[in-house]
Amino acid sequence: MVGLFAGIGGLEAGLAAHGWRAELLCEVDPGARAVLGAHFPDLQQHDDVRTLRALPAGTELVAAGFPCQDLSQAGRTAGITGERSGLVDEVFRLITRRRGPRWLVIENVPFMLQLGRGAAMRHITDALTQLGYSWAYRVVDARAFGLPQRRRRVLMLASRTEDPREVLFGTEADTPETADPATVPCGFYWTEGVRGLGWAVNAVPTLKGGSTIGIASPPAVLTPSGEVLTPGITDAERLQGFAPGWTAPAVELAGVRPGHRWKLVGNAVSVRMASWVGERLADPIPYDETNDVPLLPGQAWPTAAWGRGGTVHRVTASAWPVTEPYQDVAGFLEEASLLSPRATAGFLRRARSGSLRFQPGFLDAVEAHLVRMGGAVERVA
Repeated sequence: MVGLFAGIGGLEAGLAAHGWRAELLCEVDPGARAVLGAHFPDLQQHDDVRTLRALPAGTELVAAGFPCQDLSQAGRTAGITGERSGLVDEVFRLITRRRGPRWLVIENVPFMLQLGRGAAMRHITDALTQLGYSWAYRVVDARAFGLPQRRRRVLMLASRTEDPREVLFGTEADTPETADPATVPCGFYWTEGVRGLGWAVNAVPTLKGGSTIGIASPPAVLTPSGEVLTPGITDAERLQGFAPGWTAPAVELAGVRPGHRWKLVGNAVSVRMASWVGERLADPIPYDETNDVPLLPGQAWPTAAWGRGGTVHRVTASAWPVTEPYQDVAGFLEEASLLSPRATAGFLRRARSGSLRFQPGFLDAVEAHLVRMGGAVERVA
């Protein structure tokens, strides 16, 4: 396999657990390349997909978690033609050379289904169709794999010779009932309040990268006991399925700021999510399309669909293809610290004046943490 936009190797690590061997990794970020070099030694690396001339001979799978900054709700929303997300066209350029790979695996944010009325999906699926690929995609939640992170991602598979529906569909688990927020930990971003990703019950919201200059943006967790904790970087790595310390080589070998590790982790692909794809590639399930409904031009992109030869069909599939054993987020954290009074007060000030919705009593509980920490409560007029 070849990993394009490899990041810190989430797709590659997950697929490696099921026999896929990387021959080439392409990544522009120096810190991420140091991480890749430490965990995937002796592999060929390339630093710019735009200057990569061709894939190695015999490449059977290309994994491409292409940049999401122009497609994400938290990003610039410039769309698929944006400077970063538009690099997906380099993937199409490379797979047209020689004989195309047997599999193409793409991962990105679900907001791409809505942005510009689905322009990104039309761009990608039209390109795949022109290249002779059939494709399928499904929105999948990292919580399905036992990770207490509310992280939904579009997983797309395409192939010229195989049926991608037999990989992504055919397994379905019941979506767990939402627990009472008063009895379980709830995650939120203390750096938000006015707008943003909101909060998550018994999980942290989607981990995200920090600023472009390496300032970290970790989430926080309100526990049933009333403490507000903020995870450490090794907690964040584990929330993505990596081993603790996975991104340490970015600082030790590339000399980037420690806070840059949060950006690397936030932009990564969940290892367990990728491992599920690898498991299904090895054990496809015959697909029954009887209940699928054609998706007409102009209709909104659903959370799961497949296409072949220019026709598109909607699939009924949840974001929980499996339900792995789950651990409360507060018990999952091993390197957490108490959120400071200053950070807590800033969040409360923004949240009480903003439009983000929280469970009744949530902000009062955060305020009680502030008082216990010796902070002063500010009242919004």
